[in-house]
Amino acid sequence: MGNILKTYQYELGKIERGYNGRSLYINVSDLSIQEKPVTEFMKEKFTGGKGFDLWYLWHAVKPETRWNSPENEIVMSAGPLGGITQYSGTGKTLVCSISPLTDIPIDSNVGGYFGPLLKFSGWDAHELQGKADKDLVIFIDGNTGLIQI
Repeated sequence: MGNILKTYQYELGKIERGYNGRSLYINVSDLSIQEKPVTEFMKEKFTGGKGFDLWYLWHAVKPETRWNSPENEIVMSAGPLGGITQYSGTGKTLVCSISPLTDIPIDSNVGGYFGPLLKFSGWDAHELQGKADKDLVIFIDGNTGLIQI
């Protein structure tokens, strides 16, 4: 088993009206981990999912940022309905970044459990930024409120 490079303990959240009220930011260049608030403005104007992803990407990059620049981000979010089993498609995770083909922002969605489990772990979105000098694993334990790199 590899070494634990960084540990971050957080308070477990409570989802209210589809939101936890915070997002998770991790920079793999310097191993910094922080919480960012999800504001009422963000919820009203951008709703979640792709909106939150583009909001965070917009604030992270500069006009000269390219797909392989350290300030480029991969932003992931499930939106306020993420994980609600009564509606189809709520298991999707929206992902935004700068495209390596076009050097403009792109979005995609993926199925599976990541988005809903991120939401149930207490986060509305996850920003991943930086360049690591080696392979890393980010472990988010939503049962105990623990993040490890």
